[in-house]
Amino acid sequence: MGILTWIILGILAGALAKFIMPGIQGGGIIATMILGIIGAFVGGFLGSIIGIGSVHGLNIGSIFTAAFGAIVVLWLFNKFR
Repeated sequence: MGILTWIILGILAGALAKFIMPGIQGGGIIATMILGIIGAFVGGFLGSIIGIGSVHGLNIGSIFTAAFGAIVVLWLFNKFR
């Protein structure tokens, strides 16, 4: 999967994670997009390790897997911030 697709998927995942975990996280939209991109990578990695699938292309399953990773990254960001 190309880097541009990872970035687009990460932005979508970050927005979805922010929608699922609303609140005052700080950082604004840029930080949310960056955390979403990191979350896409984390979601793909965790999904392939535990066997629920990985991120392949821009589809619904990949968006949910990446959003799961973005939620994990957002939660960790809030814990350590």
